Amino acid sequence: MSRLSLVPVLALAAAVGLVGCSKGSATPEKAAEALGLNTDAKPAAAQGAGAAPAEPPKPVPAQLPDVLARVNGDAIMKADFERALKTIEQRAGGPVPAERRDEIYRGLLDQLVGLRLLSQEAKARKVTIADGDVDKRIAEISKQFASEEVFKQMLAAQQVSADKFRADQRDDLAVNKMLAEALKDKVAATPEQVNEFYKNNPDRFKQGERVRASHILVAVPQNAEATAKVKARQKAEGLLKKIRAGEDFATLAKENSEDPGSAIQGGDLGYFQPGQMVGPFNDVAFKLAPGTVSDLVETQFGFHIIKVAEKQTARTVPLDEVRPQVTQFLENQNRQRETAAFLAGLRAKGKIEILI
Repeated sequence: MSRLSLVPVLALAAAVGLVGCSKGSATPEKAAEALGLNTDAKPAAAQGAGAAPAEPPKPVPAQLPDVLARVNGDAIMKADFERALKTIEQRAGGPVPAERRDEIYRGLLDQLVGLRLLSQEAKARKVTIADGDVDKRIAEISKQFASEEVFKQMLAAQQVSADKFRADQRDDLAVNKMLAEALKDKVAATPEQVNEFYKNNPDRFKQGERVRASHILVAVPQNAEATAKVKARQKAEGLLKKIRAGEDFATLAKENSEDPGSAIQGGDLGYFQPGQMVGPFNDVAFKLAPGTVSDLVETQFGFHIIKVAEKQTARTVPLDEVRPQVTQFLENQNRQRETAAFLAGLRAKGKIEILI
């Protein structure tokens, strides 16, 4: 069983967001979400602020030329653009909407220009990357795929050779290294800034009622025959009997739960707030006292046995508890601002020709 959540799709971030991204990196928003904080709340300074409507983007021709732009004489090719566009569409789960084509294509080309400027600057500063660091980066990326063969199929689908992919990773690491050095004295968040942010954004630190619970799931396919459902119930009842007799819940979850996401954690689902779980599961979890185990709970996923570990009432989270997350959030903002300023400087002194 999974939590019910909305995950925003960032098709392709601004240039600063495309640098230094790796699987598993802990964003401030994820850190705040782990604490159950209100990440949807707007900063006080932004509340009620209006923005002038943007001018419509210049139309993009239906047929793109082979060269879309030149950055200090270095061509951005149609093939480069189409590879990046394919990544956007894969992440978004569909093609670019026709009514937003000009906007998204222009934005993507602008980001590619920014990345090319950063890459050129790294080369101008003679930033070098050891082969071992490139090997490590490629190994980390390949681990995200089911197998080495699937990884190679991805490269083939993107029409990217192994050599090209390796060169791109080296280039990306060089940009990361260059920016880290250039901005190292400009991104730190002071204690005073952290205190001020906490004081000025109280809604961000309101935490609703939440529960930490574990469960064991005996799954039942949605169109299962009655005999299969009876068999699943009997299995779940047997597990519940073992728990009532004193057997360890976490051990039984690891060995028997059919929720792969939580079974490996001994059934632990972490903290969740009202409405994040399906109805019957939610209702029982919030009624149970800490340390107690439910009877069988039936949902569309099958039969659950729920154990509540802890309950927390609604509260405002103290600053000391979230100081690391606030610091990380502010440093990320500082990094974005300073990277944008750095890139603006490169744009100002560079020669950029947009050919569409």
